[in-house]
Amino acid sequence: MTTRTPRARTALAAAALTLALGLGACAAPTGEAASGTVTIRVAATVTPMTDAVEAASEVIEEGYEVELVPVNDYVQPNVLLQHGEIDANVVQFEGFMEEFNAGNDADLVVVQPVYATVVAFYSKTLTRLDQLPEGGSVVIPNDASNGARALQMLADEGLIELDPAVERFQARPSDVTSNPRGLEITQVDLLQLNTAYDEADAVFNLPSFARQLGLTPEHDGLVVEQDPAFEVSLVTRSDNADAPEIDALVRAITSEHVRERLQELGVPAAF
Repeated sequence: MTTRTPRARTALAAAALTLALGLGACAAPTGEAASGTVTIRVAATVTPMTDAVEAASEVIEEGYEVELVPVNDYVQPNVLLQHGEIDANVVQFEGFMEEFNAGNDADLVVVQPVYATVVAFYSKTLTRLDQLPEGGSVVIPNDASNGARALQMLADEGLIELDPAVERFQARPSDVTSNPRGLEITQVDLLQLNTAYDEADAVFNLPSFARQLGLTPEHDGLVVEQDPAFEVSLVTRSDNADAPEIDALVRAITSEHVRERLQELGVPAAF
């Protein structure tokens, strides 16, 4: 029989308590507060993305809370999501997400379309896009998805022709086969579109950015386009798509409360 001194028994008891506390800490679910409420971290950039997330946070079911993570661009929220620093984001449509996946070996997936984007070309000097002069300057986004959308709009207006072998919304500037007016088509980062509005004859723009200039597609767009392929969506990682907290988030973000908030902003819901 081994005899332990009181000091030895005390040390063993302390060690056991430390181990138990350590195991308890390891067992706590990620994102779960001491109260048992699971925090769902969702990134968004500008209105109405941020509005949709905030409205969802107001109606999320018991046991969950939504934390809006503000971001300043459209790449950072995907990087954060890919590395598990957030749970979801509302910043993009599926084509943009797929472009990020392909370039970053990521596995992001769309779990729910949230609202439709109504894009347009805008101008300080023109009232119709077909007023573009010879050699006129046209600015479009430099990401593949939005750039292709802008080129397709120019083609649909008869201002350029695209290679017929290229699928709709897949064209690049190199796929322009005819440019009878010699338009100077320049691609810039999404965040530079508002600056370009002051300089170019016509600029393709997203509603969230155009709104910052006091412009809306309905009142100021030279030509307007709304296609289901470009619905801004709730995105998460593929290994997280079936998680209970994502299911709860989907229910919240497709609620009547969120629909009404989007309607107040003049944004058509996609659910």
